[in-house]
Amino acid sequence: MAERRSWSLGSALRGMFTRATIDETTWEDLEDALLTADFGPTITDEVVEALRDQVAHHQTTDPRDLRRMLSEIIEERLAKFDTTLNLSARPAVTLMVGVNGVGKTTTIGKFARFLRNFNRTVVVGAADTFRAAAVEQLDTWAMRADVRIVRPQQYGQDPASVAYQTVEVAMREGIEMVIIDTAGRLQTKSGLMDELGKVHRVVEKLTPVSEVLLVLDATTGQNGVQQAEAFIEYAGVTGLVVTKLDGSAKGGFVLAVQERTGLPIKLIGTGEGINDLTGFTPHVFAEQLLADA
Repeated sequence: MAERRSWSLGSALRGMFTRATIDETTWEDLEDALLTADFGPTITDEVVEALRDQVAHHQTTDPRDLRRMLSEIIEERLAKFDTTLNLSARPAVTLMVGVNGVGKTTTIGKFARFLRNFNRTVVVGAADTFRAAAVEQLDTWAMRADVRIVRPQQYGQDPASVAYQTVEVAMREGIEMVIIDTAGRLQTKSGLMDELGKVHRVVEKLTPVSEVLLVLDATTGQNGVQQAEAFIEYAGVTGLVVTKLDGSAKGGFVLAVQERTGLPIKLIGTGEGINDLTGFTPHVFAEQLLADA
């Protein structure tokens, strides 16, 4: 039985780029494909308009030129943001924030493994102390990633104290990277933001926080961004991690979310395995997005 392939932007565009010419049907099909890939109406309109201008300027009717121009436009828009992880401090402390259910704890395990693959020593702090399941899940991922974990000493322990203890361990033992899990409930309530602010302040009594990474679920699209807006506004977010990016079916979300939030995507999760998290490179992503076209 042939393997069933999910929809992707590249496969949707493949027939378009092998046509004899560029006509109005081409533009309509391109617009539909970009909207289906979650670029959103505003960016879709802007991309199509830019392509129309380039096609007119170069006086081309060859759809193969259209593919090259589309790749260049997507890469150019993605490259407006600095996607570099700021992890040069020792220890480099990363706070992971986000709404419950987006895969935050899982992402921490994958991020720990990602850093271990670069021969960095890592400790994770289980500061989502009011969800026992979160602590146990993080413990499991820490074992899989082969990294140290600092757990709360009792149920409901002050999250900031767990974060503080985690950084203390790193400083005492010369561990290079610290990743701290945080609570994700009640994203519209000021109490959660106050708690995250306290974690941030307490950690910075020992060392500056290098990154505050907001985890977003690509499958929830624009709704996910709306859910996370309180984190963006109040939690001092420095970058985004996009999870559940299944192929290029929702690839447009990557571009849309950067432009909507003004924040760079620094990591992308593409599957369930512990190694399915990578750094974000605009050129590589743009090519992958159109790989089947």
